[in-house]
Amino acid sequence: MSDQMNLMAALGKVQEANLTAAARACKLTANAAAQLWGLPAPWGEVVPPDKRFRDDAWGEYPATDWLRQAYLIAARWMLDLADGWESLDPAIHRQARFWTQQAVDVASPANSPLTNPVVLRETARTGGANLARGARNLLADARRGRISQVAEGAFTVGRDLAITPGQVVYRNPLIELIQYAPVTNRVHATPLLIIPPWINRYYVMDLRPANSLFKYLVDAGFTLFAISWKNPGSDLRNLDWEDYMEQGPLDALRVVRAITGAEHVNAAGYCVGGILLETVQAHLAATGDTSIASATYFTTHLDFSHAGDMAVFLNEPSLLFLEWLMNASGGYLDGRNLAATFNMLRANDLIWEYVVNNYWLGQEPPAFDLLYWNGDGTRVPERVHAFLLRNLFLENRLLTPGGLRVKGTDLDMRRITAPIYAVAGTEDHIVPWPAAYKLREQASGPVRLILAEGGHIGGIINPPAAKKRGYWLNEGAASGTDAEAWRAGATRHAGSWWDDWAAWMRDQSGEPVPPPTLGSAEFPPLAAAPGTYVLEQ
Repeated sequence: MSDQMNLMAALGKVQEANLTAAARACKLTANAAAQLWGLPAPWGEVVPPDKRFRDDAWGEYPATDWLRQAYLIAARWMLDLADGWESLDPAIHRQARFWTQQAVDVASPANSPLTNPVVLRETARTGGANLARGARNLLADARRGRISQVAEGAFTVGRDLAITPGQVVYRNPLIELIQYAPVTNRVHATPLLIIPPWINRYYVMDLRPANSLFKYLVDAGFTLFAISWKNPGSDLRNLDWEDYMEQGPLDALRVVRAITGAEHVNAAGYCVGGILLETVQAHLAATGDTSIASATYFTTHLDFSHAGDMAVFLNEPSLLFLEWLMNASGGYLDGRNLAATFNMLRANDLIWEYVVNNYWLGQEPPAFDLLYWNGDGTRVPERVHAFLLRNLFLENRLLTPGGLRVKGTDLDMRRITAPIYAVAGTEDHIVPWPAAYKLREQASGPVRLILAEGGHIGGIINPPAAKKRGYWLNEGAASGTDAEAWRAGATRHAGSWWDDWAAWMRDQSGEPVPPPTLGSAEFPPLAAAPGTYVLEQ
């Protein structure tokens, strides 16, 4: 499309936004005039409902009802104006859309105690005790340096979370390797190694027993190993991507094979743990090493041109600032910076809802295990994070055959012939599902792609007993089918994809055998799970 056509499309969007907002404003004015005379509102709801205003208190008084709808009209108008940039410059559009969203979120009348009728009602009911409790909550959060999303002391790792029995069987300066205790008389011959992301603690896959993926796998008869990453400080600032490969999955693969006697190992990676697994698998394929029998990828990027909401932070000035910040902070990115970034991507749910509930209503946040994990962040060495952002997110070099060279090999995902199981999320704002879909197009072996209902975490942590979200599967799609065509031909399946994965994994894992010992003479148990690294602050 020519520049002139792009400009005309942008102007058309602006005009459409203005006309839509004006029409809604006229309807709202007509509604307000009718209500002033005691008549029913002729136009009903002028804007779609928003969960921030779900309390009936917003509709009890004409003033707050008008304020709510006027805000939503203005917010929608501003976002529509920002979308006018889409045809002119996608990069500017991402920036404009994101920061406009931040501005309209901040301006919500729900966020102020003076314009939120729920807060005003509670203040009148308690004589202001809610604001006194909120002030105490605010001071406590100021000392912690973060907004509390879970009540202090609600969970303890090793007591309430990460309690699947096992032993640390190997430790190096970067990882502890946990082997989980079998609960079945026989287990599948090929062990499974899980590589979690290092920007959070590993136990997102081992929360309470009711939603623990690790417990599910052990109960299903798999011999399970998992990496627990160390929370690095300045002493590990010089570690780079190759160190994470060598001291992470490659060391773990060696130990797993030694303990179990298995020639091959199934591997699974989650998010950046999956990105690391991609580079390890491509490196091993380049050297002819077939020790990875199959690979599973949970919400893992391959095409970084689809960077989701994170794209707003992925530009040269932002990376230069981040590199300066990491260097000035001791050689790492603090977990609080990462948490603040991810919280901004869903500011209404992860920031403003807690401002209202914790500070204005004076409530204690609920005991929600997933949010406890979300706030239990870790640090990331500067060289590792800079490699990830520059080589992959900014330059997209892993997608190009030979575009990335590590450990003396040029990486080419097309060399990978081992079976792959890839899980993407329909609502993932960090790894949009087309970015994960590229695994199906690039790898040469069979790829089973699952599109799970939910986001980056909720789409993965979905135990079958919960009977919540389903998943989409297109088993008849031919090789070379693009993402949208695959989605159009996919069929929805009720229930968790965990059961589908377990069935697929059984096909990759050999006949049942007696379970191996926990550790071995060469690698004796060092500590009970969850180990020591996960507890480091």
